[in-house]
This record gives sequence, structure tokens and C-alpha cells, in this order.
Amino acid sequence: MAEKKSTKSFILRVDADTMDAIEAWAADEFRSTNGQLQWIITEALRKAKKKLKNEENNDE
Repeated sequence: MAEKKSTKSFILRVDADTMDAIEAWAADEFRSTNGQLQWIITEALRKAKKKLKNEENNDE
């Protein structure tokens, strides 16, 4: 049986110019704004060599 992913919600405050840029980038990549933010965070963690829990499980 596939493992169920859990998500956590949180409020993020960003200035209007930054949000406009994120929304435009998301549209360019055919993603939702939320999806784009998730991708940006995941890529930043990967580049910083910070493993996510689901990546640790895949290494086993």
C-alpha cells in the first residue's frame, strides 16, 4: 500500500512585487502558485543538501 503524504498549512506573507513574480513564474512553468512555492522550497532544500524525510526513506 502506498504511503500517504501529509501536508501542513501555514501563512506566508510576501510583498506584492515578490508575489507577482512568483505568480508569473508559476504561470510560465504551468504550475499553481502553491505548486511553484513547494517546488522552490524543495529545490532550495536539495541545493542546501538538506534531505526531506521522504527522500531518506527512498535511500533505504
